[in-house]
Amino acid sequence: MQTVTVTGSGGFIGRHLVEALERRADTEVVGIEIGASREALRDALARSEAVFHIAGVNRPEQPEDYDSGNAGFTESLCSELESLGRRPLVVLSSSTQAALDNDYGRSKKRAEHVLQGWCARSGAHAAIFRLPNVFGKWARPNYNSAVATFCHNAAHGLPLTVNDSLREMRLVYIDEVVQHMLACLDRPPVGCEFREVEPVFGIELGKLAELILSFPASRESLVTPDFGDPLTLRLYATYLSYLDGLDLAYRLRTSVDNRGVLAEILKSPRFGQLFVSRTAPGITRGNHYHHTKCEKFIVVDGEAVIRFRDIRGGPVIEHRVQGSDFTVLDIPPGYTHSIENTGSGELVTLFWANELFDPNRPDTYYLPVLDDTQQGG
Repeated sequence: MQTVTVTGSGGFIGRHLVEALERRADTEVVGIEIGASREALRDALARSEAVFHIAGVNRPEQPEDYDSGNAGFTESLCSELESLGRRPLVVLSSSTQAALDNDYGRSKKRAEHVLQGWCARSGAHAAIFRLPNVFGKWARPNYNSAVATFCHNAAHGLPLTVNDSLREMRLVYIDEVVQHMLACLDRPPVGCEFREVEPVFGIELGKLAELILSFPASRESLVTPDFGDPLTLRLYATYLSYLDGLDLAYRLRTSVDNRGVLAEILKSPRFGQLFVSRTAPGITRGNHYHHTKCEKFIVVDGEAVIRFRDIRGGPVIEHRVQGSDFTVLDIPPGYTHSIENTGSGELVTLFWANELFDPNRPDTYYLPVLDDTQQGG
C-alpha cells in the first residue's frame, strides 16, 4: 500500500486526481489544501511515497497572493520534506504562463525553481507539467476557464461573451492531464523533468463559443456534433456535465397517424439518422424500396414479420422477429420491404438510415411487397 498526497485536492484538477487514485487498490490518498496547518502538511508528507502538488492561486484578491499561494506554498512543501529527510516523487502542476512576464507566470516559474532546487540538493525526482487551459467536468464557471463559463452559460440559456473572437486558445482535457500525471507513478522521472500533456487542442475563441452553442441547438435540429473530431467529443462531454438534473431530459417531435407514432432521434451527415416507431397491432409499415438508401431495422418490443422482395421479381423473403431476439435486419437497395405487427400489443422498432432524409430527393418508391397472388409464408 502506497500513500499519495494531493495538494489542492478540492480543486478542479485535484478532485479528478483523487478520484483516479482512489480507484487504485494499493493507494491511500491524503488531501491537503493551501490553508491546511503545518502539522497536517507535515504528517501527510512524512508518510507519502508521492506528492501531486496541484494547489495554487490563479485569481487572488491581491497581486502579492500569487507568490504566496504558488511559490510560497511550494517552498513550504519542500522545506518540510527537507526537514523530514524525505524524498518522495513530486509532480507539480505549473502553467504555460510561467514563460510569460506577469504576476501569475512569475509566481509559477519561481515555484518551478524552488522544486528544481530541492531536487538538486536532495537527489529527489520530480515532474513539472506546464499546462495550458485545462477543461472538463467539475471546472468552475467564471473562474477556471472560458470553456467552463461557455458550457455553463450555454447549458442555462445565458449569453456567451466573446471579447476577442480571434484569440487562439490552447486547451488540454482533464482526463489526459490525469492520465499523464499518473503515468509518473509507473514511469518515474529522473531528476527534475518537464513533461507535457497530449493532445493539445488549438481553437479560436469565437469558434469555440460557436461550437459550444451548437450543442443545445442539436436538441432541436437532432443533428449530432461531429464526434469524429476529438476536441468536439471532449467539449460535448464537458457541456453535458453543466446541465441541471431536470434539463437532462428533452422530448422528441412525433408524427402520429392511424399506424402509430414515429419520431426521429439523431441525425448526422456522416452517420445518417436514427428513428423509432410504435406500431399498432395488425398494422404494416413500409411497402416501398430505395435505390441507394440503406436501412437497418431492430424490433425492441413486440413481434413482427419483416418481408422483402427483389423489385426485379422473385419470391417474398420473410423474417419473423421479436423484441427479445435483438435481431438486426439489413434493408438492401432494390428490395421492396415492409414490417407488420403480428403481436397483440404495440410494436416498438428502431430504424437506422445511412443518409438524412431529403424531401427533394427522397429515394423512396411505393411498391407493395405482397400482391393478390402472393402470400408471406
